[in-house]
Amino acid sequence: MTDKISFTLDGQTVTAAPGETIWQVAKRAGTVIPHLCHKDQQGYRSDGNCRACMVEIEGERVLAASCCRAPSEGMQVRTDSARAETSRKLVMELLLADMPEREVAHDAGAHFWDMAEATGIAESRFPTMDAERIPLLDDSHVAMRVNLDACIQCNLCVRACREVQVNDVIGMAGRGHDAFPVFDMADPMGDSTCVACGECVQACPTGALMEASVVDADQRGDSRDFDAEIASVCPFCGVGCQVSLKVKDGAVKKVEGINGPANEGRLCVKGRFGYDYIHHPHRLTTPLIRRADAPKGLNVDPSDPSTHFREATWEEALDAAAQGLARLRDAHGGQSVAGFGSAKCSNEEAYLFQKLIRQGFGHNNVDHCTRLCHASSVAALMENVGSGAVTATFNEIENADVAIVIGANPVENHPVAATFFKQFTRRGGKLIVMDPRGVGLRRYASHMLQFRPGADVPLLNSIMSVIVEEGLYDQAYIDRFTENWEHEKQHLAGFAPEAVADLTGIDAATVREVARVFAGAQAGMIFWGMGISQHIHGTDNSRCLISLALMTGNVGKPGAGLHPLRGQNNVQGASDAGLIPMFLPDYQSVTDDGVRSAFAGIWGDDAVSPEKGLTVTEILDAVHAGAIRGMYILGENPAMSDPDVEHARAALAGLDHLVVQDIFLTETANYADVILPAAAFYEKTGTVTNTNRQVQLGRRAVAPPGDAREDWAITVDLANRLGLGWHYAHPRDVFAEMKQGMKSLDNITWDRLEQEGAVTYPSLSPEDPGQPIVFAEGFPRAGGRARFTPASVIPPDEQPDAEYPFVLTTGRQLEHWHTGSMTRRSRVLDAVEPQANCSLHPATLRKLGVAPGGDVVLETRRGRITLMARSDRAVAPDMVFLPFAYVEAAANILTNPALDPYGKIPEFKFAAVRVSAA
Repeated sequence: MTDKISFTLDGQTVTAAPGETIWQVAKRAGTVIPHLCHKDQQGYRSDGNCRACMVEIEGERVLAASCCRAPSEGMQVRTDSARAETSRKLVMELLLADMPEREVAHDAGAHFWDMAEATGIAESRFPTMDAERIPLLDDSHVAMRVNLDACIQCNLCVRACREVQVNDVIGMAGRGHDAFPVFDMADPMGDSTCVACGECVQACPTGALMEASVVDADQRGDSRDFDAEIASVCPFCGVGCQVSLKVKDGAVKKVEGINGPANEGRLCVKGRFGYDYIHHPHRLTTPLIRRADAPKGLNVDPSDPSTHFREATWEEALDAAAQGLARLRDAHGGQSVAGFGSAKCSNEEAYLFQKLIRQGFGHNNVDHCTRLCHASSVAALMENVGSGAVTATFNEIENADVAIVIGANPVENHPVAATFFKQFTRRGGKLIVMDPRGVGLRRYASHMLQFRPGADVPLLNSIMSVIVEEGLYDQAYIDRFTENWEHEKQHLAGFAPEAVADLTGIDAATVREVARVFAGAQAGMIFWGMGISQHIHGTDNSRCLISLALMTGNVGKPGAGLHPLRGQNNVQGASDAGLIPMFLPDYQSVTDDGVRSAFAGIWGDDAVSPEKGLTVTEILDAVHAGAIRGMYILGENPAMSDPDVEHARAALAGLDHLVVQDIFLTETANYADVILPAAAFYEKTGTVTNTNRQVQLGRRAVAPPGDAREDWAITVDLANRLGLGWHYAHPRDVFAEMKQGMKSLDNITWDRLEQEGAVTYPSLSPEDPGQPIVFAEGFPRAGGRARFTPASVIPPDEQPDAEYPFVLTTGRQLEHWHTGSMTRRSRVLDAVEPQANCSLHPATLRKLGVAPGGDVVLETRRGRITLMARSDRAVAPDMVFLPFAYVEAAANILTNPALDPYGKIPEFKFAAVRVSAA
């Protein structure tokens, strides 16, 4: 049985799949049909408005636009008839009349010129458009240039903004020949609501919209003026967008999105314009050793570290690093040295780092940033599902009827994933957004539940209570795939929405409606972020979400699943690789004798300790207690990222020996005894695993600056100086060893990744691209059943009171990421968001007597900061939202170090704070 359509193309019989156009079939057959308004990329609807791709169909009076015409059985199509070719030439000649000459074109390498050559048109006999009718050049945006004298009204930029990115900033204004793209209500691009995703630039075929980095002072440039083009992966959030890096004279000149499984060609402002941090003059280029008389603290100028450090050779620096750690091991035992690895490095580098700590020092005191973002999510998933990864890719939302997004702000934190969520609502999907802030997705939501901070558990329990009360649960699924259901039902009886409305701030009618919508869907997905995980009840929050999915049968089928959106580019992969104190690679417990025995066989010794190690915050507490005296920190910045950060900084200052390996002189490196300069992600080769479980290959595009080296090679050299005798010549050797102990990598090989770029795990065969949905036939727990774990209400560790009456919550902004060490060194990102700021409700600002843009003082029981205040109605009147990327007003001076007892994650999302005018 086949749905293939057979037709004739230029005398040859060809076949088309359902939904394919004549243009797509022609391309597959090797026939090039010129095109301008059509973009051969997923997500783009073909308009057929430019008429550059016309073909002749036997029996039809008029020519057809091949980009939007579907073939029918027996159709006879000619692309090479005189009539079709003449029509295409005329169209191109008319369009050429309105374009600047190629010699002075804004983009001498634009797709338009290729199409002109393909039709044999070099000049036009038609008059050009009157200059006074063309809009002025617009250079108001820091990242992009608008040159509408090159616009051919193809409408691609409008579709890119409205339909692909779903931002609705660009539209067409005017009529006929005077129709041109405009931004918002005809604002200059720089004054519009443009979020600088650059999708319009990537879509434009003429150079009417271009990256500022490729044009000169006269607005001329050439988008193809580069020496090499390298496919890699974006180094920022966990979406894992695949990118094409255009390299010129040894530097990245611009970045475009390519058709990766997660991004389908899309990028956000960080991925497209945030790349230049790797070329910043602050980059570490040579090893540094602290001067004997230099105090430790945040007082080192990153542009001139010579006041506190002296330059050293690699041999000297590695010897100093290794000898200092070895001395502590020999004098005080291996437990006196701990390690923080990085989710910004590759899988291979994370694997080697945890192996070095475990093998070199005989314990499991090694952790990374997952402890500060999704440790509680992983704890709940491991407990109740049996796996710490997502059960479905975020792209599966295209098959859902309803989706919940709770405690997350994808529009700013995962912008490319957010495009799929927004498209989902355009197709009629119901989006339920729950958050104490009115986050960006609220404008697309069918239901927006802006609940009281810290009330996640009672809210989710009340939704589940309605499902139980009204019999909306999936009993067949529960009976087949779950356990402990009766206990869960009994527990939920006490959470009727009417009973907890005062606690949650959401009226019972709304809760009941949301429960019915989600339970009544054929397929539903649940997405969550750090607004769920970063609480002392974060594990309970995640338990509730798991229970909600299980009781409605929303795991293991298309359009359904549980998905904690990962924060950093490789937090999933680093966790998979064993950079966690209680697990070896693939979440295999260090307490399991069989697991330790298996790794002893792979590593050639039995050095793995059977005792669970200390987490990030516990390690720093152990430093204060004198139990840990030395640390090796790779690519992490606890002097900015840890809660109650003055406590963390004091710990770092008190270490006997600190080795920091990084690309910049970070706040943490200020406390180092030895600094090892590392390669940035675009300067090395290795795999990363995104939030979708997609293992992807990042490739080296440019050389590291100066003497900086790839992290894996530095770690190998350090390990050998510690007597471990490692032999790895390339990251592929590390990957091969990882496969021996990680079943998740079955059927995924280095050679396959080099050819395919990405494979989702689990992959069931060497040809299987991977399974986007897992657990259709059961769960990796005893008996194959997932578990319901009831969650009781646990209030935040500290409550607002008369002295500290507001609630402080923290998070990211669109332009900045993590601790700002990378994004604040990007020209575009820092220009768009240059100043430390917080957000308060306009009524709150009025009560304080502070105008928007004025300074306020935020003070908690741990410290105080002063910074600029913004007016934001998305923030409740009794709340403050504080981004954490600004060292001059570090959010973690204020945050609460209280821990979730299961995930050991700090309560970043709730602290009692006092706000006053500066």
